[in-house]
Amino acid sequence: MTDDWQPTACILCECNCGIVVQTEDRTLARIRGDKNHPGTRGYTCNKALRLDHYQNNRTRLTSPMRRRPDGTYEEIDWDTAIAEIAEGLAAIRDAHGGDKIFYYGGGGQGNHLGGAYSGAFLKVIGSRYRSSALAQEKTGEAWVDAHLYAGHTRGEFEHAEVSVFVGKNPWMSQSFPRARTVLNEIARDPARSMLVIDPVITDTAKMADFHLRVRPGTDAWCLAALAAVLVQENLCDETFLAQHVTGADTVRQVLAQVPVDDYAIRCGVDADLLRRAARRIAGADSVAVFEDLGVQQAPNSTVCSYLNKLLWILTGNFAKRGAQHLHSAFAPLMRYTGGVGRTPVTGAPIISGLIPGNAVPQEIATDHPDRFRAMIVESSNPAHSLADSAACRAAFAQLELLVVVDVAMTETARLAHYVLPAASQFEKPEATFFNLEFPHNTFQLRHPLFEPVEGTLAEPEIWSRLVRALGVVDEADLAPLRRAAAEGLDAYAEQFFTSAATSPMIAKTLPYVLYETLGPTLPDGLAGAAALWGLAQKAFLTYPEAVTRAGHASGNALFEAILASPSGVTFTVHDYPDDFALIGHQDHKIHLDLPEMIDAVRALPDTAAQLTTAEFPIVLAAGERRAYTANDIFRDPSWRKRDADGALRVSVDDAQTLGLVDGGRARITTRAGSVEATVEVSDAMQAGHAALPNGYGLDYRDVDGATLVPGVAPNTLTSSDWRDEFAGTPWHKHVPARIEALSV
Repeated sequence: MTDDWQPTACILCECNCGIVVQTEDRTLARIRGDKNHPGTRGYTCNKALRLDHYQNNRTRLTSPMRRRPDGTYEEIDWDTAIAEIAEGLAAIRDAHGGDKIFYYGGGGQGNHLGGAYSGAFLKVIGSRYRSSALAQEKTGEAWVDAHLYAGHTRGEFEHAEVSVFVGKNPWMSQSFPRARTVLNEIARDPARSMLVIDPVITDTAKMADFHLRVRPGTDAWCLAALAAVLVQENLCDETFLAQHVTGADTVRQVLAQVPVDDYAIRCGVDADLLRRAARRIAGADSVAVFEDLGVQQAPNSTVCSYLNKLLWILTGNFAKRGAQHLHSAFAPLMRYTGGVGRTPVTGAPIISGLIPGNAVPQEIATDHPDRFRAMIVESSNPAHSLADSAACRAAFAQLELLVVVDVAMTETARLAHYVLPAASQFEKPEATFFNLEFPHNTFQLRHPLFEPVEGTLAEPEIWSRLVRALGVVDEADLAPLRRAAAEGLDAYAEQFFTSAATSPMIAKTLPYVLYETLGPTLPDGLAGAAALWGLAQKAFLTYPEAVTRAGHASGNALFEAILASPSGVTFTVHDYPDDFALIGHQDHKIHLDLPEMIDAVRALPDTAAQLTTAEFPIVLAAGERRAYTANDIFRDPSWRKRDADGALRVSVDDAQTLGLVDGGRARITTRAGSVEATVEVSDAMQAGHAALPNGYGLDYRDVDGATLVPGVAPNTLTSSDWRDEFAGTPWHKHVPARIEALSV
């Protein structure tokens, strides 16, 4: 075992907490929080301590694979794989157009740097359409954010007097630095309050001062009632609204008509409790709000995104300590523009450049001339993670060419024509672009802990080889940049801007150019970090004062600090008034009058709050986060200390009514399919509500080589037709189901 503790990060949620590890051979032998990480400061939860199950498992790929006509796979060398893939994609481009080549992925949890390089190849091949996991959850919120302030906000929970969590259980899903520590601090402080809107008695709800335990799917009525109380009881911050908000009068007129008592009955929350919660928000010096998948993957999700933001906007909780903030971004994950594109076949909305996941199979499985004919999947598993797995598999089988880049033979990879084995996140330079904090925002470049497994390549090299195979970049354009890179970053910057101005292909293939010219000059093992040079320049140009305040005098200085700081750096330091400058609208005001959302709020009295039927009377949450779940990153269940099979959680009432027993078996049936699962009877669930965890239903090989599939793949039960009317995001958390007891 090494004596040194090497800094890296956990990859299992968006927090990417800093950790330090000791290695033994190729294992992560000891793991603990990194006290030198500027964001998480030594904090980590239980999941990080089991990361070696990701690094070392029996499903790792170690050679490019090509599918034979009979469906089996054969190993091929890298040169053959790259040549055949480039040739196949070019043929589809030439015959049908590059826009028929669809890209899904761009990096799993923490695996963002590799995805940054895919853009160069996609541009030169002419690919236009893409999607990712973000289109399953965040696009509705992004559309609302784009219209309100043309940016993304995050609450400063560490200092908030009132913290509001909407469909969010941060004790389990984290999502902001030091989540459990912060939650405990709030719970212990009598001057602070926590408000949770959730049908489940979650770990966070147990700590809350106000748990608004809504009926599943009725969050919109609860949120509308809360906002209405603020208006009807004159609790709004009128000074803030007059100075910094447009369209507030229209919103007030609508909320003034909301029947609070009726909405309280609809959502199942006591009207007095609801009013007291609204008054607590209004009376606080600072309020921060976090919405998450509990509402973002449920009915009326986009409307809920709009309504929950009214809570902090109407009360003026912006641009001050402990409130809601716009923030700097090292590389924005979403584009916050108000425009909505449409998919070529079904006309589904494209928000922030992302096709809704539920529309993907419908854009392929058709004879429409504009259908997707090829698909590239990177560090993602849509055959497992998208709604209606059967429909996805059937659609992917119709593709003329499917290429998967991943570390394991996933469910999607088994449908591919070619599978390219990537180095793991601990075998290459890697980073996350979940940099969402204010006033101090941090970024970490993780240095490789191991050499890549023989036969694998890091994504920057894979994408660069594919660009080279197309022969679209002239070596003569690269030569001056290679020479300048050898002289140092100042010379490189000067030459880069000169080259970019004279050669359009330089800008078009930027990540590739940086990797090919600057990459070879970077410290050992860090060539894949070359793309960060461009992002560092952009960050300095976008936030010059904040970057300088963080101690970086230029884009080059910031880049050098990133390379030299494996525990991470603070790249921006903002003052609270910066929030107003970060509003993307020309007038730097929040634009509250969003007609589509106003109309949706007006329509709530006539909107059905009950989507279940006599045939399917139970609301199933398909994909609940639990202590030992991690999407589909971990395939071997031995990392779990409990809940090995992913139990179906049901209420005490439903167990009695349906004859279910703890530890027994049940059949769950939806319109999409039927599965069996072990039952867990839980006081946390309310009658008519059940939950299956995420991260199950993945096959793996045991020590004897046998293939096993523990638990239920949730998307066996979901339908691609059940989606938000505005953003197309799925209703994974609200699937009408029938549950039947099975005899042992």
